[in-house]
Amino acid sequence: MTDTAIAWDTYSRQRPGRRPTNARGETTWFNWTQYEDHGPGLELLAVSPGAHVLDLGCGKGGNAAHLAARGVRAVGIDVSPVQLRAARERWGELPGLDLRQAEAVAFLEGTGETFDAVYSVYGALWFTDPDRLLLAVRERLRPGGRLVFSQRPAVEGCYGCQASYIPRGPDEDPAVVKRWDYEPAVWESILAEYGYGDVRAQVLPAPPGPRTVGTLVVSARA
Repeated sequence: MTDTAIAWDTYSRQRPGRRPTNARGETTWFNWTQYEDHGPGLELLAVSPGAHVLDLGCGKGGNAAHLAARGVRAVGIDVSPVQLRAARERWGELPGLDLRQAEAVAFLEGTGETFDAVYSVYGALWFTDPDRLLLAVRERLRPGGRLVFSQRPAVEGCYGCQASYIPRGPDEDPAVVKRWDYEPAVWESILAEYGYGDVRAQVLPAPPGPRTVGTLVVSARA
């Protein structure tokens, strides 16, 4: 197992699973932000039933499960066996949901599948070098297909490759994974360089309350 997979296994054990229902009483739903019941939903992907969609870093599978429940053929990949085990235990019987253990770039470069949309919610688009990932995504998107991803906005002055620390036991050093942080305008420029069109990047404000950090949401078309 790679160090990255071990790090995300550690993260998975610290994070609770998705609630049984959301504030509207739904058993599946799509959430782009770090806040419950906040922000846009599935409409950002602009897909219809029967579409083929890829989740890069699906975690415990809640967003991919919502797609499958809406009649979309959803493929979710993740490097963490622990994350995928939790996803399969909760959602594994859902028709149209295909969960696979894989690293994002290796999967994209090794598959012959094409997709109507590719997305990442605090997932592989944040934690993979865009110079490796964005071209690989574009080559798997069908013409006009949409790439959408969300992540925490960059801290002012801290741009490019950064370190993310995942706490472990009291006698262990934290696990370290890399992430890539840029301001919205820079993300727009990077995506344009890799041949994407209709590129939009914005920070969605946090909901009312004590927490003030919003969510960066980026979308583009192949």
